[in-house]
Amino acid sequence: MARGTKKAKREFDLVIDGLTHDGRGVGRLDGKAVFVSGALPGERVRVQQTGRNRHYDEGRVIELYETSPDRITPQCPHYGTCSGCVLQHMAPARQIEVKQNILMENLQRIGHVSPERVFPVLAAGSWHYRRKGRFSVRYVEKKAAVLVGFRETDPRFVAQLGQCETVLPSVSALIAPLSLLIAAMDAKREIPQIEFIQGDGPVALVFRNLAALNDGDTDRLVEFERQHNVQIFLQPGGVQTVTPLREGYDPLYFDLPGRGIRFFFRPLDFIQVNAALNEAMIAMALEQLQPNPGDAILDLFCGLGNFTLPLAQAAGQVTGVEGDPALVARARENAVHNGIVNAEFFASDLTQDDPTQLWKNRRYNKMLIDPPRAGAIEVLRQLDFKGIERIVYISCHPASLARDAGFLVQERGYRLVAAGAMDMFPQTAHVESVAVFEKS
Repeated sequence: MARGTKKAKREFDLVIDGLTHDGRGVGRLDGKAVFVSGALPGERVRVQQTGRNRHYDEGRVIELYETSPDRITPQCPHYGTCSGCVLQHMAPARQIEVKQNILMENLQRIGHVSPERVFPVLAAGSWHYRRKGRFSVRYVEKKAAVLVGFRETDPRFVAQLGQCETVLPSVSALIAPLSLLIAAMDAKREIPQIEFIQGDGPVALVFRNLAALNDGDTDRLVEFERQHNVQIFLQPGGVQTVTPLREGYDPLYFDLPGRGIRFFFRPLDFIQVNAALNEAMIAMALEQLQPNPGDAILDLFCGLGNFTLPLAQAAGQVTGVEGDPALVARARENAVHNGIVNAEFFASDLTQDDPTQLWKNRRYNKMLIDPPRAGAIEVLRQLDFKGIERIVYISCHPASLARDAGFLVQERGYRLVAAGAMDMFPQTAHVESVAVFEKS
């Protein structure tokens, strides 16, 4: 049945006895699973059905009969409409427990492994942490107004935000002014998104412009930049087309306090979205790898050198490998800027087996992996693990980590000595984690 039909909007009572990996409550009606937005385990609720599927139905809470002790009042006025933070109704301490449970369940169910030790969840603050992201933009003809925000729970629509409790305060303060700015532009229909990023300097905004801007719109952007102390970039095409609105911007950067390392980056580069959690994560990785002058460490999916450079401060040699040549170039520049001479970087497609790659012909005794959502199974199958005694695996998706953990334990002879979740994205169902492997 198509979403939105009269039949799909029937109502019924339900007892919630579980939670999905995307943060929805789970109950059963006549034996069929129902995924319910806004519901928590232990609650009895009135549900309005929003969708049907062969294997499960979907719905949303319209009335609470019995509430969970974990339920709290959402802090954001846009909760329930905006899809950015689906767990705001759950106490932060319980969110952390849920993420830990999701990780452990995935390791057992998918990887058929369990850690010998479970790390306490690594967490920082619960609000105003997000320093990188993307706002959708939509001009609504009937209202003659511009919406700037994240997608609604129905992804066809853009949530009309006045503020956001998860992005940095400096970014949140720009949402309403951006709506007014774009509403006044002639190109209001040709700007579908704005990416934001902030290190330790000003906010950088990348406007995706589907048409060239006229002089009037350019002047409006220049004035906005002056008033709000931001850097503005235009992106008329692919990533390579990103250009500053004007010349003379100071470089974007962020520092690692206590380590004396400064990372320079470009507006669309990948950086960890949560600065405080990133610092804690790096400290944890170093604690687990214990780099020393006798070590040769391999850092896969190294990006800008987020782990490579801190490791190189203590290790004998660190080799960083990344698939994006532009990020590799920036990593090399960051090493030079920070006076680090024992870190070497290679651009290599880690999904392809190319034995001629120089980095593959070296010997390492420790390894760090920080792959994208799909995980690292392709490169793990290629590697000669001889001599690699310890591996720290940073993951942004528990299912891919679980699969790769099973491979390392069952196919390559490692023990999963420890694992734990990391709350990189509080208020969301996103689960980051860390796992540590030792050669049996």
